[in-house]
Parts: sequence; structure tokens; C-alpha cells
Amino acid sequence: MSGFGGAGDESSSSSTSDYQSDAYSETFTESTFDIVLGCAFLVTAYVAFRRMSISQSASAAGGGGGAETTVVTAFYSLIFVTSILRAIWFLIPSKVWQPSYAPIAVYAWDSDHPAWLGAALSELTVTAGSLTLFSIFILILVYWADILKKYFHPGARRMLPMFAFFALVSSLVGLEVFNVVLFLLKFYTTEGMILFNACLLALVSMICVCEITIFSHRFRTVLKTLGAINQVSTDAQVKRIVWITVTGNLFFFTRAFLEALFALTLCIYWRQHHSVAKVFSHAWWDSYVLVKYTSEVTILALMLYILQTRFTTQAVAAAQQQASAPTSEAGYTKVPDAEPGSSQQPSTGFSAVV
Repeated sequence: MSGFGGAGDESSSSSTSDYQSDAYSETFTESTFDIVLGCAFLVTAYVAFRRMSISQSASAAGGGGGAETTVVTAFYSLIFVTSILRAIWFLIPSKVWQPSYAPIAVYAWDSDHPAWLGAALSELTVTAGSLTLFSIFILILVYWADILKKYFHPGARRMLPMFAFFALVSSLVGLEVFNVVLFLLKFYTTEGMILFNACLLALVSMICVCEITIFSHRFRTVLKTLGAINQVSTDAQVKRIVWITVTGNLFFFTRAFLEALFALTLCIYWRQHHSVAKVFSHAWWDSYVLVKYTSEVTILALMLYILQTRFTTQAVAAAQQQASAPTSEAGYTKVPDAEPGSSQQPSTGFSAVV
């Protein structure tokens, strides 16, 4: 198996049949893992699609939910698309993508390796799923940043959250397109594409960890201040933000560590042996796949759990009540009191994202 470049490398001239031996074929355990993870992603896709349909139906019945409905639809759509892409990748047998279960090192347009197209499509499917997965949290962070800017800098001009979201996601898509172009121009093999994605996702994961931590702290400050001014309890909302922060940071820290370790291992083996075949052996690749995608399906399930109590008719009504509430002289918006005898927590105007 060749490394990231060097078309004249002896290993890169081996035929595709070299990858069809028992050493590279999919094992029973790997097939079982693929079916289990594929079905788990299908379940999350079904739940996300059902929630999205219910939300849109409720919005249509109520005359439209405005920005609230847009955020709800975006969240559930991203979860649905991510789950579908992951399910497709797992449930389609690996031999359909390429002759080896683990990634193979092939250049684009290599007539001696017709499997290069399947290997590239497999990596593109994985990349698309990663982009939609990270977009879920980018959307959360964009709305958090916009709301915090409104409270900390009330007179400042703010960019539309969805515009900022599309700008950030477009930047990531542009980097991935650049990666594909380099592969198609034969700057490196499919292993180079994998290394590029590992480095990019590790960097984005660390940025998400930092941003989630910072925004979470500021949100709790805003909530406690509003609660003290209006003499109402915001403990439930604070706990919800802490829950999102802990789960999000655990996921992104794990992802950053995993991708950084993976990229570092690739580089070390390439420098020492001019090959990364051992990295893509069954033991290494199986461990990487199991940790990576188990954490993904877990975080998607947790997001569905967290979101299920947020996007309700009651939350929309509270948000509308907050939007029409008078503003105090100190510049803070009044938090509406809970109805007598009700356990409903007061809204702080950002129920759509917390």
C-alpha cells in the first residue's frame, strides 16, 4: 500500500487484486458492526424526519412559526441528512465501494486500479456526513453568538444568523472541494484525502470545544442576571445549557483527540516506512471506525433527546410573549413569569437553541 504520493512507488503499482486477499477482506465482526451502526443511524434518521414533519405540520396549522420554525427545520434536517449518509455508508457492503474493507491507497484516473472511483466515492460520502454533523453544532454556535451579542452589545449591528451559518459551512465545503481537486490532480492518493480530513476535523473540533465553553459560560451569566432582575428561577435553562455543553464538549474533545492521533500516526508511519499499510490494518481501522461512529450516533441521539422538549407549542408561545414584553430601563428584557400553578420555566427569548 502506497503512501500519500510518489506515483512511481512500487507499492502503488500493485493491482487491485492485491486488496482482494483474505488479509484485506471484510470479517464477520466488521460486517456485524456495520449492520448494527447502519441500523442505529437509520433509527435516528427516522426520528429526526418524524420530528421535522410534526414541527412543520404544527407550524402550518398555527399559521407559521417564523424564525422558530426555520431553526427547528434546520436542526432536524441536518440530523436527518447526517444519519442517512452514515446509514448508506455502513449498509452498502464494503466490497461495493472498494475491494478492501480498510481504505486503499490509489491515485485518481489509475487504469491499473479501477477501484479508485469507489474508494473516492466512499471517502466523499464520509466527508459529506461529517460536514452535516458538524453543521449541527455550527448552527447552535451561530445562534448563541447572535443572542449573546444582542445582550452584551445591544446597539451593535448583527449579521443574520443563517447567513453566518451558510458562510461558515461554505468555507468548510470549499476546503473539502480543494481536497478533492488535489486528489483528482494526483497530488496524493486516497490516503492523502483521509489525512486532509483528519487534520481539518481535528482543528474544527478544537474550535468547537473552545466556542461552546465560552458561549456556555456567558449564557449562564445572562440567565442568572435575568433571573435575579425579574426574580424568577432560570435553573432549568441553566442545567439544559450545561447539559449541551458537557455532551458537546465530550464529543468534540473525543473527536479532536481521535482525528489528531490518527493524523499523527499516519505521518509517523509514512515518514518511517513510506507506507501507512499498518495504520489501515484491521485492528487499527476497526478501532478507529468503532470509536468514531459510536460517538457520532450517541451525540445525534442525545441531540434528539435534548431537542424534543424545546420545540413545542408552549415554547413558541413563550418566545412570542418574550418578543412583545417591555424592555426595562436597564436594557434587559423582562423574563415572563410562569403561569400560576404551572411548572413551566420562564423563557429568556432563546428557546429555539437551548
